[in-house]
Amino acid sequence: MTAVYVIHENSEWLAPLQTAFEQKDIPFEEWRLIEGSFSFDAAPPEGVFYNRMSASSHTRGHDFAPEYTASVLAWLEAHGRRVVNNSRALSLEVSKVRQYAALQACGVRIPKTTVAVGKEAVRKAAQDFGAPLILKPNRGGKGAGVQLFNDLAALDAFLDSEAYDPGPDGTLLLQDYIKSPEPFILRNEFVGGEHLYTVRVDTSQGFELCPADVCQIDDLACPVGSESTSSPQIAPRFEILKDFTHPNLELYKKFLRDNGIEVAGIEMIFDENGIAWTYDVNTNTNYNPEAEEAAGFSDNDKSGMGALSRFLNAELERQSISAAA
Repeated sequence: MTAVYVIHENSEWLAPLQTAFEQKDIPFEEWRLIEGSFSFDAAPPEGVFYNRMSASSHTRGHDFAPEYTASVLAWLEAHGRRVVNNSRALSLEVSKVRQYAALQACGVRIPKTTVAVGKEAVRKAAQDFGAPLILKPNRGGKGAGVQLFNDLAALDAFLDSEAYDPGPDGTLLLQDYIKSPEPFILRNEFVGGEHLYTVRVDTSQGFELCPADVCQIDDLACPVGSESTSSPQIAPRFEILKDFTHPNLELYKKFLRDNGIEVAGIEMIFDENGIAWTYDVNTNTNYNPEAEEAAGFSDNDKSGMGALSRFLNAELERQSISAAA
């Protein structure tokens, strides 16, 4: 019997999708690729393979899970298997530099960015860049390691401290700090390449924006320097905006089509002039159940995981029909 094979490294994030599969009686199996082996010449099982490998795997001690997943995806694709979020999608998941190049190619506006490898190169680039600036790892995930520096003295102190961490690939990005009139960003969720809904995310507590219940908020990236941008949280941290529209949504759909991405959350922020800037693509997207419940999307037919399970099941049925023809 064919099945949906879910490629991942974090079982806690898988639980809501597993529930959605079970409610619809969709056959599935976990492929938790934190380590393992396979024969490249052997044929993979039949089915649909959904890749939700995370760029933040190293923060859970799974340093080489993305590299192992890249090998597995190459094997699956060599044998013609149906892969949702394919090897190109994984390549963009683990590199913001590649994300930005692909976004720009589709006409999406991204913040001014400088790429640097090496502590002294970061320091020199910052002198040329100026403050305030955002410092982020090229491969991070869920906002890990993202910091706002309001002055260069604070950045210098950070670079000389034990807290300095260049990330798993040694590449850091210096990026324009887009100051929004209000402390929020918009996360646009896509399933099957189509816009599902948009979430307003309060950023007053920091940059870790993972919407899943299991994400912890005790290690938030905070502004560093003379100016504080924090403010009390009043509204819900995650709020679904019904009937949200923006020209970027069509650009995002083109970006997804061009890069083998079918399931993703794409984040953007508006500056003081109302201009939208896109700064992150998460192909291992999660959904916030409280926000979905408040919006009336909490039942299995309307929730993010419900939409995702329906899409994967439709792909599985399509594969079965093709195999029988």
